[in-house]
Amino acid sequence: MKKIVAMLLALMMLGCVAVAEAPAVEAKSEGVMTYAEYAAAAIDDEVVIECYVQATQSWWDNKITVYAADQEGAYFLYELACSEEDATKMVPGAKIKVTGYKGAWADEVEVMDGTFEFVEGGINYVAEPIDLTAVLGTEELISYQNQLAIFKGMTVKAIEYKNGEPGDDIYVTLTYAGADYSFCVERYLTGPETEVYAAVGALQAGDVVDVTGFVYWYNGINTHITAVTK
Repeated sequence: MKKIVAMLLALMMLGCVAVAEAPAVEAKSEGVMTYAEYAAAAIDDEVVIECYVQATQSWWDNKITVYAADQEGAYFLYELACSEEDATKMVPGAKIKVTGYKGAWADEVEVMDGTFEFVEGGINYVAEPIDLTAVLGTEELISYQNQLAIFKGMTVKAIEYKNGEPGDDIYVTLTYAGADYSFCVERYLTGPETEVYAAVGALQAGDVVDVTGFVYWYNGINTHITAVTK
């Protein structure tokens, strides 16, 4: 009996450890939408969200485009009004409150005409990539739009530079289970000076790779690549 009780206590302790290691979901501030409320909002509706910076595109003309997430979903914040000083604070994990309008372009849902403020305190959340290989080619995939994801065992079909030479975006066609998918190295996210830009540029047709990136949409999946491994 003592052994059984001891085993039960050990299992309970393991369960407590597992719960403690799970990422905490912070409550939204008053007047801020949950991700579900944001997702249900109509195009052109005003939206107010709190989220965490995951990555940014290059700052320019007092604007910055942000890949953001919370523990329930992800957001693409297109050209937020942002000073150059504040742009340096847009580091992964930084929490921001954003007010803008829900928009869509080529099926990519985004926050447009947004302004933001930094939110102090709380956790600094950086998402781990979710494996979406199994949902490629399904209607379910779009529900993960803008999340950081990994796709495994993809075969390189073609590599093409925008404007025909290195320095701009790289268009990548990857094949999985007999279907082709469009991926992209976005130069304003991972430019020519980055390791991923060089690594993708060195790929050859037939290479088999695992690819990590943000699930962007451009008339279909067009993941913005952040890492690639042969």
